[in-house]
Amino acid sequence: MSEDPNGAASTAPALRQRLAQVRGVSVPPRPLDARALAALAANPGCHRRALLDGAGVDKPRLAEALGVPSGFGQSQFAFMRGHAFEARVKADGGAELLRLAHACLGGGPAPDGGGEVPRLAAPGQTERVARTEEALREAAGRRGGWTLLDHPMLALEVAGSDAYLEPDAIVVHPDGGWSVVEIKSFPMLDGSADAAKVGAAARQAAVYVLALEEAAGRLAERLGGTPAVRHQVLLVCPKDFSNLPTGAAVDVRKQRAVTRRQLSRLTRVEDVAAALPPGVCFDPDRPPDELLRAVESVPASYAPECLSACELAFHCRERARAAGDVTALGRSVRGELGGLTSVEEVLTAAASPDGAGDGDGGDPGTDATVAALRRAARLRTEALATAGAGAPDRGTGCR
Repeated sequence: MSEDPNGAASTAPALRQRLAQVRGVSVPPRPLDARALAALAANPGCHRRALLDGAGVDKPRLAEALGVPSGFGQSQFAFMRGHAFEARVKADGGAELLRLAHACLGGGPAPDGGGEVPRLAAPGQTERVARTEEALREAAGRRGGWTLLDHPMLALEVAGSDAYLEPDAIVVHPDGGWSVVEIKSFPMLDGSADAAKVGAAARQAAVYVLALEEAAGRLAERLGGTPAVRHQVLLVCPKDFSNLPTGAAVDVRKQRAVTRRQLSRLTRVEDVAAALPPGVCFDPDRPPDELLRAVESVPASYAPECLSACELAFHCRERARAAGDVTALGRSVRGELGGLTSVEEVLTAAASPDGAGDGDGGDPGTDATVAALRRAARLRTEALATAGAGAPDRGTGCR
């Protein structure tokens, strides 16, 4: 059977139309940013998030319509402070930013003031991606100087659909190397910052590195070779308790490898959309009971880590707890319990019947997980009995 050379081209518009119907034809798509992609890669088994993000559903509005608004996000004060700090870092043609890039990453002679800052404005996302790649091509052909791309647009294919990403900046070094820049408003005290925040920034930057590598691959033929995308990104933060910028090189090779592997494991969005019942739509203006049925029609994979990464986490947690799903206790607990997938199954397995083994060899046919649960239950019972027998009688007043 011969393949249809136009199959992929004909499938893309059909998929976009299907996703628009899922989102709501009158609802503009919510862009999928690097932070959402990093969270999605951390939980690749969640079909619900893959579909909602792929279709561009406004998850904060959807969560509010379901009566479980998300509890995280950046405050208006923090947003304004971060915006002001970023503007300061990029002032004067990015002179301070390029100085930090040279000090932390090298890549050629020190910049003499600001660098080349090409205009990247374009009417749409695909046009902005094309303009960014053209600016990268021009900068690569202009070796010997520094170029700063301010808020470029990159494209990354995720589960069969394109995600459009906007890093804070990309620096093209005089030696031809490309570096991703992450500008954050959390402080760097005595040369170090909060490890959890740096880790989150590294995972986000790793997504940008993957997208930049794809852009480099597309430009390789026109440039006569693939440009070098650095795996060390520049993290810029306020120094100590001031508003002065300082920088550090962060190696994201591990985060990049993990993110790439996890994104490749994502179920393709068209497969999830094809399994939906007819008429499913996630338009937040629809009645709550209709939205609830739509959300529940897509399987989810909840874990406590979702609370800091997904707007629907509170809804999924309620459902997981109501169903007695052990995933609500955490992935580590879920992994230890093997084939036991519900709290009821765990409690039943732990309740050792009379004459049954307790993991010490009394019942050699017992599953190892069940045996461990029974033994833990017996030890807990013994400990509670001992504590109860040795506790003083507190109902008789002062001694």
